[in-house]
Amino acid sequence: MKIFVKLFLLFSLTLSTLYAGKFLMPNEAFSPYAKVDKNMQVEVGVKLGEQIYLYDKALKISLVDSKDFTLKKILKPATVTHEGDKVYMHSPNFILQLAYHGSHKGVETVKVKIAYQGCSLQGLCYEPSEKIFTLKIDTSKLLGAPAKLNAAPKSQTDAIADTIKSSSFLVVLATFLGFGLLLSLTPCVFPMIPIISGVIISQGEGLTTKKAFALSLVYVLAMAVAYTIAGVLAGLFGSNLQAALQTPWVVYSFAGVFVLLALSMFGFYELKLPDALVAKVSANSNRGGYVGVGIMGFLSALIVGPCVAAPLAGALVYIGQTGDALLGGAALFSMSIGMGIPLILVGVSAGKFMPRPGAWMTLVNAVFGVLMLGVSIWMLGKVVDSSVTTLLYALVGIGFALYLDAFSSEGHIFKRSVAFILLVYSLALFISVLAGAPSMKEPLGFLKAKAVMGNALQTQKKELTFIKVTSIDALNKVLEQNRGKKILLDFAAEWCTSCKELDEVTFSNAAVQEKLKEYVLIRADVTKNSDNEKALSKKYGVFGPPAVLFFNTKGELMPAKTIVGFVQPSEFLAHLNSL
Repeated sequence: MKIFVKLFLLFSLTLSTLYAGKFLMPNEAFSPYAKVDKNMQVEVGVKLGEQIYLYDKALKISLVDSKDFTLKKILKPATVTHEGDKVYMHSPNFILQLAYHGSHKGVETVKVKIAYQGCSLQGLCYEPSEKIFTLKIDTSKLLGAPAKLNAAPKSQTDAIADTIKSSSFLVVLATFLGFGLLLSLTPCVFPMIPIISGVIISQGEGLTTKKAFALSLVYVLAMAVAYTIAGVLAGLFGSNLQAALQTPWVVYSFAGVFVLLALSMFGFYELKLPDALVAKVSANSNRGGYVGVGIMGFLSALIVGPCVAAPLAGALVYIGQTGDALLGGAALFSMSIGMGIPLILVGVSAGKFMPRPGAWMTLVNAVFGVLMLGVSIWMLGKVVDSSVTTLLYALVGIGFALYLDAFSSEGHIFKRSVAFILLVYSLALFISVLAGAPSMKEPLGFLKAKAVMGNALQTQKKELTFIKVTSIDALNKVLEQNRGKKILLDFAAEWCTSCKELDEVTFSNAAVQEKLKEYVLIRADVTKNSDNEKALSKKYGVFGPPAVLFFNTKGELMPAKTIVGFVQPSEFLAHLNSL
């Protein structure tokens, strides 16, 4: 019966090859090999044909009829996830660590068997195959301690994932707590500072340092829970951690919440739970505040952040590879607490140094009202054009400068000076919008154009040109067209804060741009989070932008060279020079 099944499969494969003209024969799709290098290391691999991939779960390497040799360890390259399975998209190479237990010093024979199964991206799956290789090994170099093998290089993300696998529970928690403290210094956490400060200040009279600490702790714990839940789900299902909650209607809704909070800061109304409901919850009318702060912390973590960085991606890779949501989730929770420690300090400071009721209190509320509006505009920047957000910043700045009496001859000189500077800067922003060159950093930068022919305005900064793709097919087509060239693949999205930072700081650097002339630049745009974009991210194990991948001149992905998150120009340039 088995012979008929095999004949049928072979006949079907041959027929489909003849008529479809796009499927490879098994010997064309897979070319297994094995060899021994000068250090007596055994290298085993499978050369894959065009658009062919191997299943990791089906690939088995073992020794055959071996009494004196044992296989101690196999060093494997990184896999990627394809349709829920871990696969090798490019020809994998494995290094076998052997130990010799015999007494003879000399050349001995060892048999290595490799079993494998794979499919074509066009939809054809091949039947399982195996091959046995007979190799000669100089056992004198294997006596005693086995020859030390050079471990396959790993990316920072994979290294962090391995830290979780190999370290104790407490070490993992401590390590990720440290990662969180470092991430708290990144721009992703900055928008949360005015949020927690404003929430604490809005509590009004009777706020003690103890209560400020409790409220801050509730905010951070809620934030940590949100990160943990979202992270575990993303790791288990391979989803884009950011994109799900960055759709325009979600961003608009949450930006509106901050506008409402800002208006309450300005004294238009007071945001609180109905008295009857508060009375039922607590006679002290305090718990309503904790619930509100907790909700704000939970939503802030999801909407304002997160930025994908190497520690976060490492935890997600670990969860995705092992399915261990408990340890991976604990690592994410610890990292979130590390990110929240500075926020707790900010919240306690806001409570401790809050002025007594009076004119100062009114001014403090107004300041945090403006900061809330700033956060709202910053969020809108993820889904609207930069000219719109720059105009809104300008209007808020002008309005606040007038509120501070910028033209008044009375009042404290420091307050008047701040108001006047803010007014000048905001007017410059407004002019930049009218000139069609909005810029927060250099609002009047368009005036610095070179006086060339006809005093025509010229762009001062060169922008890199990326080939935009949004699907696997589109990317494969570009890769095929540029075979033989070095390729950089940048995963980015319009709502990704770190992506914009990477563009404005790193990719705009002159030295980086000069080095990138050696590469074909491709941008995987995952803004819409469509099914095609999800599949593209999933194929390359990207949990969210920014992520920068590199292909060598053979068209092979170099997983160990992947960059996750924002990096400074100097670090990025050093990375390019190491390729």
